[in-house]
Order: sequence, then C-alpha cells, then structure tokens
Amino acid sequence: MSQYIVSARKYRPDNFGTLIGQDNIARTLKNSILRGQLAHAYLFCGPRGVGKTTTARIFAKMINCSNPSEDMEPCGECESCRSFAEGRSYCIHELDAASNNGVEDIKALIDQVRVAPQVGKYSVFIIDEVHMLSQSAFNAFLKTLEEPPAHAIFILATTEKHKILPTILSRCQTYDFNRISVGNIVLNLRDIATKENITIDDESLHIIAQKADGAMRDALTIFDQTVAFCGTDVKYADVLKNLNILDYEHCFSLVENFLQGDFAPALLKFDEILSKGFNALHFVSALSSHLRDLIVSKSGGLDALLELPDSLKKRYKEQADRCSLKFLYDALAITTQCESSYKASINPRLHIEFALMKLSFLTKAPAGQPAVAAPAPAPQLAPAPAPKPQPAPAPEPVAPAPAPVEPAPEPIAPAPAAEPVRRSRRGGAAGPAFSMKSILSSDAGEEKKEDAQRTDEPGEEEIRGRWKECADIYQDKPRLQNAILSSQLRMEKQDDLTMLTFLVSNEAQVKWLRENALGKLEGKLQELLGWKKIKLGVDIVEAAAVEKVAYTPEEKYKEMTEDNPEVADFIKNLDGHLK
Repeated sequence: MSQYIVSARKYRPDNFGTLIGQDNIARTLKNSILRGQLAHAYLFCGPRGVGKTTTARIFAKMINCSNPSEDMEPCGECESCRSFAEGRSYCIHELDAASNNGVEDIKALIDQVRVAPQVGKYSVFIIDEVHMLSQSAFNAFLKTLEEPPAHAIFILATTEKHKILPTILSRCQTYDFNRISVGNIVLNLRDIATKENITIDDESLHIIAQKADGAMRDALTIFDQTVAFCGTDVKYADVLKNLNILDYEHCFSLVENFLQGDFAPALLKFDEILSKGFNALHFVSALSSHLRDLIVSKSGGLDALLELPDSLKKRYKEQADRCSLKFLYDALAITTQCESSYKASINPRLHIEFALMKLSFLTKAPAGQPAVAAPAPAPQLAPAPAPKPQPAPAPEPVAPAPAPVEPAPEPIAPAPAAEPVRRSRRGGAAGPAFSMKSILSSDAGEEKKEDAQRTDEPGEEEIRGRWKECADIYQDKPRLQNAILSSQLRMEKQDDLTMLTFLVSNEAQVKWLRENALGKLEGKLQELLGWKKIKLGVDIVEAAAVEKVAYTPEEKYKEMTEDNPEVADFIKNLDGHLK
C-alpha cells in the first residue's frame, strides 16, 4: 500500500498562482520582491486555515529562488527550491511558538540569526502562533526584530492579532488574511475531486464548503472524511449523514406547513429531527438561515448573497414567490427570538414547539379563535355608553333623533362616556360624569384646599396633643414611641415659624434622631396640624432638668436601696443566710 497523504498537505499551494482567496496579499508580496523593497519583518494574521503559513513558505522560497519567472513565481528547479521541497533547506527556519515560547528559545533563535545563509540571499525565520510567546520572550526578541542582520527576514504568523504587543506590531508590516468564500472553496474541491477521480455533486460540495466556515484546510479535511465514508462516488444523502447536517428538505417542508397554517406536521417533523440525534438549537438556527435565504431570494438584485448551487437557488425562488415579505419577516423574528432565549428556557423542547405553533398561526388563526391581526376589543367600547339607567348621554353621532334630557351642552365629550360603564359594573347607578380619575383628582384638590384654608396658627396645647399622636408611626419600636410620649418639648417663635425642639439626654441620641427620625416626625406633625410653618429640631436637655432613668440591674438596685434602706438590710440578711 502506498503512503497516503491527506489532501491538505498533498494539494498545499507551492506558488502565488495557486494561492486561493488572497489575491491582494499575493500581489503586494510579488511587487515588493520585483522592486527590491523587502521589509525585515512581516506579520501574517487571520483565521485558521486561510493560508498564512503557506504564504510565508512561498514568499521565503521566492526570495531565495535563483531563476524566478516573469510573474515572480519560484522556478522549482534551482538548488534553493529543490532543497526547500525536500525539507533540507538551511535558509528557511520554522519555529512553533506554541511549544517554544520561553526566553531560552528566543536566545537560541537570536544565535541562529547571526549565521549567514549558505545557499540564497536571505535567512527566513517563520514563527508560527507567535502570540503564544511569553512576555519575557517578546521583550528578548524586540531588539533583534527591530535591527536584524541584512540577510535575516522574520515572518510572524498568528490567529490572534490582539494578543501581540504594540511594540512588536510597530516593527512589522501587517497583512490581514480574509476568510475564503464558499465559491472559491467549491472550485478548489471540484478541481481536487477531478484529479482524484471522485464523483461528487455541487450540493455536496456546497455543504462541505459551508461546514468549513471559510477555512480551506478544514474543507479539505472534511472532504477526505467524506470520501473515506462514501468512496469515490459521493452522494448528497451520504454527505448529510456523515456530517450530521440537516437537509434543506426539512426547512422547505416546514415553510409549506407554516403557509398552510397546520402546526401538527411541523411538530411531527421536529420530533423526527430530534429522534435522529440533531441538536435542537442547530435546528432553529438552520430554520432561521432558511428564512433569511427566502427573503434574499424574494428581493431582486441580491442573488450574490446566496451561497448556494444553482439548483437550490431555483427552489428558493419558487418558494419565496409563494410567501409574502411580511410573513417572512415575522417568521424570522420568531425564530431569532426563539434562538436567543433558548438557553434561558426551562423546557427547551416546549419553547421550540411553541415557536413552531406561532409560525403556523402567522397566516391562519387557530380554530375557534379570532384572527391575529383583527382588532377585536376596539369596537366593544363604542356601544358601552348606553346603559339601562340613562339612555340619553350616548356619545356616538349615530343616533341624533332622541333629544338629550339634561340641558347641559357638554354631554358629547367622549372621555366621560366610557367611565359610567365601570361605575355600573360595580353596582351603582351613578351619574355619567363621575369617574375614578375625577374622584381621585377632586379628593386631592380638597386636601389641598384644606391645607390652604387654615389661616389660624395652632396653639401650644394642640401642638403638644398632635405631637403625642406622632408616636403612632413607631408602634413597632416601643422605646422610641415611649421616648416621644414622655419627651420634653421646647417651643419658640422665630418670625412666622414655630420652632418645636425635642429634648433628649445625650449627643448620640441627637445624632441618631437627626439621621433616622426627625424628618419623618416633622412631616407627620405638619400633616396632623395642617400647618406647614412649624419646624422640628432636637437638642440636649440641661443636666439639671434630666430625669435620670435606671436601665441596668445595678442602677435599679441602687435606686431601690437608696429610697428603701430596709430593702438593703433584708438582702444582706438573706445573702448571709444563703451562704
């Protein structure tokens, strides 16, 4: 058995002409070689599998080629090209920074840089996955990267440009590689299949290209896997089975069910898909992509956005013509919302099934229910203003014949007309002009009137009486309530304000009351008095006026024995007797 080589290695590009999807980068590099404007450091960055390392090898082979072609391609026959193809070139050095990322590895590289090339003009150092170098290794590499010997050229390759230090980026020419389009991947796979005598249809190639997500290496790996499963005659159904991908037919049939307003087949189709082991979230994502392609097919001039074979483009166009743009838009809104909230759902299957039912009801309402778009509740408000007690004040201009009973000219206003319905449902045959909003507003107006009507200043006895009522708001704090009820008050007159000072025994109580209770008490007192020109303060009572209150057991014992000496004698005798 001959040695097998995977397609990603066997058909790896060896010149700029066979490089796929990076024409602008190939042209720039070829022009720089032609004009002799070679930089000492390059940075190739982009997604995986798009040709960064391959381009670096082609560039390194080209600048050392003795007989380049007119369009600046390596000849493949000189000693430099042959040694590179056979893997024995001493002019091209490759370093994997993922496994050689320390300072010692960079020092060994710097020692190699000093050695001039034996064959060719330049020593090219290709450092792959350069973002994996440590901070110390980057710092050790800086000076050499900025001022290398004339024969040294560095090519750095990475998939994560944002991890490269700015000091490294500033010393390199940066080239950003693009993802390879589905069309270019299909063309390359078709060419390889022809060389390998493999029969495969366009639908299968497009499935492989879409699965690769812009990476040619991934596409070639999937291609090899498919050929290993199917053999030299590759069928579309076998590709779907091997790659575990949903068929387009599922989405086409689901959309037909949605258009017919029948949700039962959609639920059965979803159950069939789950029974085959497909991920439910991938199913919703595929359905969203299908709806998106239908919208693109329906809109003229957007064919370039469809990365599909021609046979499928016709099917999409036929189904899109049977769908309204509003239906497709609403359906896509439902699937994307279902997709975004899938992970937060407690019952994911029910979540998707409910979305499928909503999609089925976009064109046809469920049995026994009004149409979704019909504004049913709006006309029910019109006949409501004709209750039994008062048939006269109907606001609608449809019945102009009966004359209004009341002579007032304002019964035509539509706003009060809806309010009597709510009042009559609560059991009262009240007048038509009343509403909860008007009652609340009138109550608020009366309260404001009462506040504004009081012009006489409250007396001292009324203030002290209302002050004790303020204690009710602290029923859950007995100590504070008791302090308010037994508090000492000092009243002073300052201009047109009455200052009421709440006297306490120490500074800690003053601070606590100011921070926690003073504002609430002042507002309550103003509300009870109906008088805003009263302010509440807090101060410390004079020492002579403080009534000492016993709190601790020791203080209570001392107070009791001072007033009753016989109690002290009794306790002493009792204590001696117990001993």
